[in-house]
Amino acid sequence: MLSVDTLLRSVWNEPRPFDPPPRTWRDWALVGALVLVAVLEGAVRPDLPWRFLWTAVVAGLASTLLWRRTRPLAALALASGVPGPLLLVTDGEFAPMYTTVCFLLLPYSLVRWGSGREIVAGAAVVLVGSAVRIALDGSASGLADLVGGFAVLFSVGALAAAVRFRSGARVRELDRVRMLERERLARDLHDTVAHHVSAMAIRAQAGLAVAESRPGAAAEALRVIDAEASRALAEMRAVVRALRWGEPADLGPGPRIGDLRRLAGREGAGPAVDVGITGAVDDLPPPVAAAIFRMAREAVTNARRHARRATRIEVRVTADATSVLLRVSDDGETGFPRPTAAPGYGIVGMTERAALLGGACEAAPGPDRGWTVTAVLPRTGTAA
Repeated sequence: MLSVDTLLRSVWNEPRPFDPPPRTWRDWALVGALVLVAVLEGAVRPDLPWRFLWTAVVAGLASTLLWRRTRPLAALALASGVPGPLLLVTDGEFAPMYTTVCFLLLPYSLVRWGSGREIVAGAAVVLVGSAVRIALDGSASGLADLVGGFAVLFSVGALAAAVRFRSGARVRELDRVRMLERERLARDLHDTVAHHVSAMAIRAQAGLAVAESRPGAAAEALRVIDAEASRALAEMRAVVRALRWGEPADLGPGPRIGDLRRLAGREGAGPAVDVGITGAVDDLPPPVAAAIFRMAREAVTNARRHARRATRIEVRVTADATSVLLRVSDDGETGFPRPTAAPGYGIVGMTERAALLGGACEAAPGPDRGWTVTAVLPRTGTAA
């Protein structure tokens, strides 16, 4: 059973999950709106004790929300620590302004974006601030309000923890998809290299067979080539077995650009697929040809699954002297996928594969309707 000490140590040592998003104009707009609301509330509620003082304090502390993601502990400590000394000045009278509900964003942000040490330290700050309030108030109602406040803070923290876990799971899933795409690329590279290495070994063996009439250096060189080629092929097979979790290596040729024509036609009641290839594609490096084929197949599969009321899918490959352009578009309705469609990571995988080969891939709504996937790869297939 997990002890309290072990739990605290794990929370204390937990790093930030990932870098928070930068401050945007929305943050400034939020702070400006809260300052305006605080001033209006102070103006229309004459029943508030020390209303001018507390209105100024609440309006000033609204600026801490600008650092709620980048400096969550400092923002929470400032918002929690400033009212304490002021209670001594006001004889323990605290103005219950409705605008202060906005400061619930600070503990939420601390649990959402802070590290484990920041979360523990922030909880201590809140506890100390609450103890000061109880000591200065001393009434039963103050204690009841404190219990209710802790319940609200616990709910906010639980919500932030749930969002944090879900975001972390999403990041981990994206990393898994990228690793799988790297594995697929490694397979293609292995198949290509293994094919050439196998040819080298065969030629070396043939050279040995005819080298008896020309002994000496030529025969020795052929033996070295044969030995090195055999070692390289064995090492590549070992690598690919590790990548494929023990599956045997496939030395057959990988997919080529011409294989895209197999995607053409109609599958069941789905949209028809039209494939067009322009330019010199026969001499493309196998990794580039395989990447174009796999990205086109993934884009066609996504269009068949998710494009609403689509009747046609176009696959166009254009090659020139320096690059290869892939464009897959459909004539479906522009918008979000169908509610019944399960979310996938096909675009992430295509983007990763293109980046590994020195290219780029993006998906966006088409100019008229439907969606368009565009990928550009260099002919050289320079891998990252």
